Amino acid sequence: MHILVSGAGIAGLACAIQLGTRGHDVTVVEYGRGLRLRGTPIDIRGDAIATVDGMGLLARIRRHRVDMSERTWFVDSAGERVAPLPLAQINDSADDIELLREDLVRVLADALPDTAAIRFGDSIAALIDGGADGVEVRFASGRTGRYDLVVGADGQHSAVRGLVFGPEEEYTRHLGAYFALADLPGEARAEGANAVYNVPGRMAGVFRYGGGAVAVFQFRSDPVDHDHRDLDAQKRILLDAFAGHRSWRIPELLDAARADPGLYFAAASQIHLPSWHRGRVVLVGDAGYCPAFLSGRGTSLALTGARFLAEELHRSGGDHAAALARYEARQRPYAASAQSRADSGRDRMLPPTWAAIAARNAALRAAAAKAP
Repeated sequence: MHILVSGAGIAGLACAIQLGTRGHDVTVVEYGRGLRLRGTPIDIRGDAIATVDGMGLLARIRRHRVDMSERTWFVDSAGERVAPLPLAQINDSADDIELLREDLVRVLADALPDTAAIRFGDSIAALIDGGADGVEVRFASGRTGRYDLVVGADGQHSAVRGLVFGPEEEYTRHLGAYFALADLPGEARAEGANAVYNVPGRMAGVFRYGGGAVAVFQFRSDPVDHDHRDLDAQKRILLDAFAGHRSWRIPELLDAARADPGLYFAAASQIHLPSWHRGRVVLVGDAGYCPAFLSGRGTSLALTGARFLAEELHRSGGDHAAALARYEARQRPYAASAQSRADSGRDRMLPPTWAAIAARNAALRAAAAKAP
């Protein structure tokens, strides 16, 4: 099949590998001018580990393993450790792999087969599904092309989903929290544990990994209407959320966020669709079933989704409709499980009151004392 994949993130690259190694001709179109490498460490869990093993990449990925979460503690206003991050509650097993997003993206990009190619600096502008004749695609660059299948692997704000399934707000479920990430260059060479500090409904932290450091923020909030591409608006929302809070290192970390021209800011939101495919267009990863960062399972969903899609297309004997239905049937339980974990992740990281913060810390200390 002649397949177009929108997005060169983890889901798109995994699709290109899985489809390309099964003999399909794959073009990945990516809006950015290069691979997006920035981001906090991500996790590969559960059956996604078997997926990367089947891709022949497990040993390479394990060489990039980091221990950021293992070195993370909740701290008090003096910076003293009060409770460890509860890895037993977060992970699926001891085999889970934490690594830098940059490293996983590079491993996947290096593994692309000759049957797959990335075209940067372009995006899909229009889609016309012609049934048996394939999908006619018009690109932002003015190019056109016809494909047997179009895969939307272009993230939570998927353009492909918008073109085929309708406005994003119809499928978005806000989870009552936001997340921000800012460079913290002064901490890059500092030693010590990673620290997470809470005030009611808010979290500020310092994470060190990959030779650098970042300030991390989370806060509870109802949806705030803004353009997700407007950096100044995002900074105002973050600063307003922490206004009046001056304990621990919050003012210093907010200064770093104010100064960072590449501040990352996102809502904790999930995507819920009744179906992930329509005609010859299918969604994979966050575009179809974003579980939100609070679940810690978006990367794993992207990897298993790419695998199931490629396997079912290979088994279908050319019946794309049957293949897409079976892909969805296999992936649905994984997506549902991942999305169901987000609420507990929010409550763990963002207790709403001082009493809830104290109760969380006491429970985590007790659990750590009982651990072998």
